[in-house]
Amino acid sequence: MTSVKRALISVTDKEGLDSFARGLTELDVEIFSSGGTAKFLRDHDIPVCDVSDLTGFPEILDGRVKTLHPKIAGGILAIRDNSKHQEQCEAQEILPIDLVVVNLYAFEKTVAQPNVSLAEAIENIDIGGPTLVRAAAKNHHDVAIITDPTDYATCLEEMRKSQGSLAEKTCQMLARKAFALTARYDAAITNYLERQAAPEDSPFPDTLRLTFQKRQDLRYGENPHQRAAVYSDPQPEAASLAHAEQLHGKELSYNNFLDLDAALSTVQEFSQPACVIIKHNNPAGVAIAENSLSEAFDKALACDSLSAFGGIIGLNRPVDSKTAEKIQKDFYEAVIAPDFEKEALGLLQKKKNLRLLKLPSLNEPLAGEIWMLRKLSGGLLVQDRDQKKIDLSQCTVPTKRSPTDKEWKALDFLWHIVPHVKSNAIIFGHADRTLGVGAGQMSRIDATKIAAMKSQHPIEGAVMASDAFFPFRDNIDEAAKLGITAIVSPGGSVRDKEVVAAADEHKIALVFTDTRHFLH
Repeated sequence: MTSVKRALISVTDKEGLDSFARGLTELDVEIFSSGGTAKFLRDHDIPVCDVSDLTGFPEILDGRVKTLHPKIAGGILAIRDNSKHQEQCEAQEILPIDLVVVNLYAFEKTVAQPNVSLAEAIENIDIGGPTLVRAAAKNHHDVAIITDPTDYATCLEEMRKSQGSLAEKTCQMLARKAFALTARYDAAITNYLERQAAPEDSPFPDTLRLTFQKRQDLRYGENPHQRAAVYSDPQPEAASLAHAEQLHGKELSYNNFLDLDAALSTVQEFSQPACVIIKHNNPAGVAIAENSLSEAFDKALACDSLSAFGGIIGLNRPVDSKTAEKIQKDFYEAVIAPDFEKEALGLLQKKKNLRLLKLPSLNEPLAGEIWMLRKLSGGLLVQDRDQKKIDLSQCTVPTKRSPTDKEWKALDFLWHIVPHVKSNAIIFGHADRTLGVGAGQMSRIDATKIAAMKSQHPIEGAVMASDAFFPFRDNIDEAAKLGITAIVSPGGSVRDKEVVAAADEHKIALVFTDTRHFLH
């Protein structure tokens, strides 16, 4: 047991600090602090002594040096049942510090801001804080270290029940969290500095340091015999699926998370009211509407209603009651949206197992440099996120006929979707909806045939998108049989001349983007 008589508090995040510190005072704990934390406590009428009273040394160098002192380090690191330590502390008039409450300068938030300078970043590197944290965590047999405000209430409750003491098990748990904090903090600083020094042609560091926090254990992985958990990035993207709020339904599964992520990334492509229905990581249907979310849902569902059954729905507007009425008519695994209107939420909650996820930041632009990670046997693949956007009107038209205005709009719509379809990928559609999706095939001609097979509506007069070049003219011939009038593709095949000739033969307008969108 650690009996808490004296506490040192120095925090950047002051959430919940007033009630916690007041509770310590009620337990006759003497509090020492400095700078902004001491001012905060005094402003809340909580008794506090300055750290300089403990050290006999003033705060200097604009606050860079205030807790870096032998009387602080000694008070934390001295082993209580080591007679030699205690004799030395007594000789140097070092008082024991039993509780350290510290959270660090917000370095990660600082460097996440646009246009932050290196000098600003450096000033937000905490020195005294990590020193206090590591010292207390090392000596956790005698000293408690609290780095997370969410632990205030439970620790205070335990101290009230134990006459001002914390159990060894509690101190061990707090120490583990403390070392995890400093490890993550140092990794964030190192990663930032390495990125600053990285050459423009290679932003990836020689050593990749990753720190993620576990959000929850999952029932199982892709299959019941696989164990799984979900972790969150301490520096999340603007719209972070790992931080979405689940309003209703069963616990999310591993596969749910994969499909929800696919739904999120696809629906983020559009500014108009949009709906995407994902099945096994591929869009079964995608659509937009001028004003009505329910209309977008109808169009997306009509693309392939059979495959949509049991799928994941992504929406980029708050769900209204009209849309909710349509969703609840069939079975879906989950819905993710910026919000749910009260009546809509009530309707959807009638479906006991339907998972409802609220992500207010869904439509916010992605911030900063985003890397995609994939585990290999004994290694890791890292790449930039596929975020390249192009103006189709500026792309090459190698055919005799150029697209009409209507076809340009349809091609542009499909080109926003094709990066989110597993390769080989072929999509048929109009300017506001997909008609057929051929995904994940070993040959492109099979993807073309499957896209036609999956369509529940006539394809004649529609356009087509391909995520990579056409290796042979057979895809163009097949598209012509179906009545496709325009095609967008990266181009770049050794048989491009044959492909263009086939398009001219069928009077199909062809656009080459020179940008491939494989998704494996």
